[in-house]
Amino acid sequence: MKVGILSLGCAKNLVDSEMILGAFKKAGYLFTSNPREADIIIVNTCAFIESAQEESLNAILEMMQYRKKIIVTGCLAEIYAKELKKDYPEIDVIIPFSKYHNFSQLVSSYLKDKKDYHLNPLNRYLITSANFAYLRIAEGCNNFCSFCAIPYIRGRYHSRPIDEIVKEANLLAKRGITEISVIAQDVSYYGTDLKDKTNLTKLLKELDKVDGIKHYRLLYLYPNEITDDFIKFMKTSKKFYPYFDIPLQHADETILKAMNRKGSHKQTLTILNKIKREVPHAIFRTTMMVGFPGENEKAFKNLINFVNEFKFDHLGAFTYSREAKTKAYSLPKQVNEKTKKQRLDILMKAQKKISLKKNQSHVGEIIEGLYIGLDPSSGYQQFLTKYNSPDDTDGSVFTDAPFDLEVGKYYKLKVKDAFVYDLFVEILK
Repeated sequence: MKVGILSLGCAKNLVDSEMILGAFKKAGYLFTSNPREADIIIVNTCAFIESAQEESLNAILEMMQYRKKIIVTGCLAEIYAKELKKDYPEIDVIIPFSKYHNFSQLVSSYLKDKKDYHLNPLNRYLITSANFAYLRIAEGCNNFCSFCAIPYIRGRYHSRPIDEIVKEANLLAKRGITEISVIAQDVSYYGTDLKDKTNLTKLLKELDKVDGIKHYRLLYLYPNEITDDFIKFMKTSKKFYPYFDIPLQHADETILKAMNRKGSHKQTLTILNKIKREVPHAIFRTTMMVGFPGENEKAFKNLINFVNEFKFDHLGAFTYSREAKTKAYSLPKQVNEKTKKQRLDILMKAQKKISLKKNQSHVGEIIEGLYIGLDPSSGYQQFLTKYNSPDDTDGSVFTDAPFDLEVGKYYKLKVKDAFVYDLFVEILK
C-alpha cells in the first residue's frame, strides 16, 4: 500500500505533513510522490489568505481526478469542514487541525485496519531536501493581529517542553541532518506560557549543544519580544546564523495600531538598530502588507520611506486579504484591489533596488554553502547559505560547476556575481 501527500502553505504545515507520513510509514505504508501510484492521497491544506484557500481547493479537485481514497487535512479543513463535506462528497475523510489529537482513530476507523496512526513529532518522514529539516518549537498564536485568522485556526500559543525539542533535534542529527530552521508562528514568544520560567534564549542555548547540527535559522521573530539576552546570544553563537526574520507588516503608527500589532514603530526601529550595532553582519528579512483598511497615501509613503531607509536584505510583501473570521474584515475604508496592486508594485520595485545593491556588496566574499541539489527551473546547482532561507523567499545561491557535487555536503564558495535576488558563486577547492 502506498500513500502520497500534497503539502500546501507554510513550513509549520509541512511539519504536520511529515508527522502524517511518519504515522502511515509506521503503519506499513510506502510513500510515493506520484498520485497515480498512491492508494491514499492526503491533501494538507492552507487557508491563511484567499489565494491560499483557492490553491487548496484546486489541489483537492486535481487529486480527485485520480479516483483514489482522499483525506483532507489542515487549515482549510478546520474552517470549512462542513462546506467541504457538502460540496465535495468525493472526499473520504476530513480531519481539521483541532482533531489531530484524534487522527489515529479517525483514519483507522475509515480504513478499518485497527492500526496506530498517532501523530508524533519524534516520528516524522522527512520530505525536505538534502541534510536540512524544520524544528517546530510551538503551536498556535496569542497575538491576534486583526488581519490574521491563525489564532482561530491553530488555537492559542502552546510551547513544547525544552527536553522534547532537544530530543527531536538530537534525533534529526542522528538521521544526518546538519541544518535546522527553528519555526513557530511566533518564535520569540516561546516559553511565556510555561511555568518553569523558560524562554527562547534558554532553549537556544540547549540547542546550541546538540552535536551534529552545524547551523540553525530562526523563523519568525516579533520585535517587541526580542530581549538583550537574546541579542547577546545571537552575537556569540557559532551555530545560529545572524539571520533575523522579523515580519513587521507595516511602518505607519496608525496602521500598526489598526492591525493590533504589539509595540510602536519607534520601539521597533530602536530594536532593529540595536541588533545592527550588536550583531556583526546581521541579515534582516521582513514581510510587509499593503492595502490594509485605512491605508491612505500618507501611511503608504511612511512604509516606503522606512523600507528605503532601513534597507532590508530580504523583503516579502503581499496585499491585504479580507478574511471573514478576522476583526479587520469589518473595518471601514477598505482599499480597492487596483490600489493594492499598484502599491505592491511600488514597494517591490523599491526593494529590488535595495536587494540588488545588497547582493552586489557580497561579490568577492568567501562563504560556506550546503549543496541541496539541482534547481529544476534553471538547471544550476543550488546551495543554502547564511544569506538565504530554504523557503525560496530570499532568492537562491547558484553555481554551474562542471563536475558533480554531493548533496548534503558543505562547500567553500566565492561570490562571483549578483542579481536582484540571487547570488552566483564558484566553488573553491
